[in-house]
Amino acid sequence: MDIQLTKNSDIPQHQQLAEQIVFLITTGKLRPSERLPSVRALARRLGIHRNTVSKAYQDVVRRGWVRGRPGSRLCVAPAVYLRGRPTHDNLDELIDQSTERARAMGYSLSVLRQRVAARLALQPPDHFLVVEYEPGLRKIIRAEIYAALGKRVEGCSPDQFLKSPALAAGAQVVVPEYAFHLLEPVVYSDWPPIRLLFCTADAHIKFVQHLRAPSIIAVASVSKTFLKTARSVLASAVGRQHSFREVLVGARERPDLRGADVVFCDSLTISMVRCKRKLHYQLISQECMAEIAAILELFAVPNRRLEA
Repeated sequence: MDIQLTKNSDIPQHQQLAEQIVFLITTGKLRPSERLPSVRALARRLGIHRNTVSKAYQDVVRRGWVRGRPGSRLCVAPAVYLRGRPTHDNLDELIDQSTERARAMGYSLSVLRQRVAARLALQPPDHFLVVEYEPGLRKIIRAEIYAALGKRVEGCSPDQFLKSPALAAGAQVVVPEYAFHLLEPVVYSDWPPIRLLFCTADAHIKFVQHLRAPSIIAVASVSKTFLKTARSVLASAVGRQHSFREVLVGARERPDLRGADVVFCDSLTISMVRCKRKLHYQLISQECMAEIAAILELFAVPNRRLEA
């Protein structure tokens, strides 16, 4: 695990560690069901007390990011395997595996062929539905998908979705990977959800590390979660050399942050903030957005054939 902790920060090390574990999960660097190092091993690797690691692990377990079983190491909470998840398997191998699994479940090849044909003949979705707990993150995800793909985007929380699965009617559901397991009880009649992976902050961390003079660094976002994660992820780079500000931006605000040397902005605040220098942090990774666009191309194929 790529973890960078610092003592030169007002943020407790256990909080830095917990938030960075969460960040590694949301960016795909820690995969579902992947085991975490033992408390002792990680403490030794990071040069910190075991109680610090234990407290961080307890936090991510309590919040549902990580799960554990008696007598075994903690692991990232497993996500449901759904369509849209990238695979490095050869396509023929993937088809063979799916066929064998269907036969093992008692389905004949004729039934499998019919079901596959029916799935491919489904009408394409006419909009996206973002399922995410935090309203601010939902807004950012919706804005980025609309800007990239130009389709209508709606949003709801997992609780709302589970209570009213009909919200998915005519929609392509997109869900951050860490929330996949929350949707397990739902049986889909249309296309299953596509998982979302978030961008890493490697370039932003390097930018701060290369600042020579003490600077005022701010992060502006419409999301409380975005701000909380950014604070811990940037903590080691900011240290005590620089000053750090978090700015939660309302829908109609135009914050004046010209007192800051650099401001990291999400995809909504990038056009709202007035400052000397601002850097954009796109939440959804480019690879993930390209995957969504490619799936939309697959949806469009039956339509093109009909028009021909």
